[in-house]
Amino acid sequence: MPTEASGARPVSAFLFAHQDDEFGAYELILAAVRRGHHVVCAYFTTGVSQGGDSSQRDKESLGVLKQLGVLPADVRFPGTELNISDGQLLSSLGPAGTWTRRWLDALANVQCVYLPAWEGGHPDHDSLHASALMACADAALLDVVRQFPLYNAYRCPAPFFKVLSPLRENGPADAQRIPWGHRIRFLRYALSYPSQRKSWIGLFPFMLLHLVFKGTQAVQRASLTRIAERPHAGPLYYESRRFATWPEVTSHIQAWLARRASAINAPKPPNPAL
Repeated sequence: MPTEASGARPVSAFLFAHQDDEFGAYELILAAVRRGHHVVCAYFTTGVSQGGDSSQRDKESLGVLKQLGVLPADVRFPGTELNISDGQLLSSLGPAGTWTRRWLDALANVQCVYLPAWEGGHPDHDSLHASALMACADAALLDVVRQFPLYNAYRCPAPFFKVLSPLRENGPADAQRIPWGHRIRFLRYALSYPSQRKSWIGLFPFMLLHLVFKGTQAVQRASLTRIAERPHAGPLYYESRRFATWPEVTSHIQAWLARRASAINAPKPPNPAL
């Protein structure tokens, strides 16, 4: 369990599926840095299609994180290490979860773990949520996990969506007001991903509206029971975009959880030394 007794600097760990997903946690990262926490980040896909070059996307996120106060040495790219391409995290739940557990075990004094919300926005986001949440549970860190929303289609007609909007199904939200100076700064950061220009043409207007009219950074606790539940009623955003369907996503996750439980409960071979 996290403890201050060791005297180690408090750690805030941020987990992302893609380079640029940090836009959903700008204020959280900045606040952690200002609290004196050691901020570490990890990206669980390459952010590009199989065989593509992720270096430009890596560079863009590293540049934004540096402006937020995160050192490049504190950023890992397990998506590249594990060869998990964009859209394929659902097929790599086991390797991603194992990597997360080892990473967390190697960190001292973990005080906060932030991960994408369970919201039906992108199958990679929900896949990371499920695999990382199980790793955190194994590491006795479930109490310090917080989920942050990126985008979802709750009560939105296609092709529209909401940005940085927490789902009530995920429980009470702790919403902090973002100072106006930070909002302007974050809009500038959102223009720092030229390789993702096409995606941000659609995303930026909604982020602008949120920051101007609402201006909050929300987090919620995460629950193991939620990963067996549909994120929200109605079409999910990844369904409307035809990235995946809820039956496909939940069947992959539940099958992985069953294999995982079977491996944990399998009888151990006798110790010949006894």
